[in-house]
Amino acid sequence: MSSSDIQSTFIETPAAASAAAISAADTVAENAAMALVTDHNDALSPPRKITLTSVGNSSGISFTVIGLDETGAAATESITGANAGAVTSTKYYSSVTSITAVGTPAGNQSAGTSSSIAGLIFGGDLRMRGMYVVNTGTAGTVNFTQGSASGTSRLKFNTVAAANSTEYPDIPEDGVVFRNGGYILFDQAKLSSITVFYA
Repeated sequence: MSSSDIQSTFIETPAAASAAAISAADTVAENAAMALVTDHNDALSPPRKITLTSVGNSSGISFTVIGLDETGAAATESITGANAGAVTSTKYYSSVTSITAVGTPAGNQSAGTSSSIAGLIFGGDLRMRGMYVVNTGTAGTVNFTQGSASGTSRLKFNTVAAANSTEYPDIPEDGVVFRNGGYILFDQAKLSSITVFYA
């Protein structure tokens, strides 16, 4: 009896986005670091974009975020503050080391998680052979990228707006090739879970 070289990765939607999962709302002094919540990196598994929320108008300053991106590489990003609302990072983070104001923030500031997820299929070369998807009540697009979240898109498909319904999309021929890792980008409100089969 021959053995199969097919493996699988299961990615489940994490906890809902939270405006204060990384740093609770509090005042931040001029050019000072925000106080991070204990075990705040637990909220970044799988990696996701982060949000910065301001009670006042902090749009005239920026915040420097230092951490690790979805690949585990060092990441630094400068994010312009919000005007009585929230702004979202461009990068996905698997951990955050510090968030420092560049200037004087107005009113309480908090840092949290967004609904944008970057799940890792596998960190090396792979050939995706299939997937099994559980939908939510909201339809959306799932994007499969190569190498990193910002890498080349290798496949996209739309989910169905029917909570707990399932899809098993057909992958033609010998599958879709990814070099140097494969990632799944999705909004947590639009995908409940996904199992990816690859070799």
